[in-house]
Amino acid sequence: MIDPRKNKDELIKAIMIASSDKAVLEAFLEDLLTPRERNALPKRWEIVRRLYKGEKQWDVAEDLKLGVATVTRGSRELKDKNGGFIKVLKKLYK
Repeated sequence: MIDPRKNKDELIKAIMIASSDKAVLEAFLEDLLTPRERNALPKRWEIVRRLYKGEKQWDVAEDLKLGVATVTRGSRELKDKNGGFIKVLKKLYK
């Protein structure tokens, strides 16, 4: 039987290993994700980054040509003060 927790832990370990080298990480993500997923990730990150910096949801949605519901999801995730987005953004924008 497949153990989802073990697979998740191994995936996280693989990402950590790959992240020590930008080229390896890019190649790993290219192999792991579909083209559609690879295109969606930077946009999702931009939504969260811009909301974190204080931009309004409507402005982000309009600028990125997205529905407000898509941007609202990012906003909800940012409200979790123990979430991964907040932890990474705080380190990124010290």
